[in-house]
Amino acid sequence: MNLYVSNLSFHTSDADLKTLFGQFGKVSSAKVIMDRDTGKSRGFGFVEMDTEAEGKEAIKNLNNKEIEGRTMSVSVAREKSPKPNNNSNRRW
Repeated sequence: MNLYVSNLSFHTSDADLKTLFGQFGKVSSAKVIMDRDTGKSRGFGFVEMDTEAEGKEAIKNLNNKEIEGRTMSVSVAREKSPKPNNNSNRRW
C-alpha cells in the first residue's frame, strides 16, 4: 500500500520515515521529496507498506500525529496521473 505523508518537518529524512512507519509493519520504501534546486525537503513524502492491513494501521496511528512540532497527515496515495503529451496540443 502506497501512502502519502504531508506536513513533515523539513528535518525529516527517508530513514526517519522508515523507522516511524516500521512500527506498523514492513516498509518497502520511504522517500521524502526534495526540491530540485535547493536540495531541501519539500515537506512531504511517500511510504510503501508491504500489505494493505499494515498501511491502514499506520494511517490509523500516525495521521494527525505531531512529529517535531508539526501535525503530520497520512493518507492513501493517489495514482500518478499520466502526463499530457505536449506535442499533441501545439498549433504551429
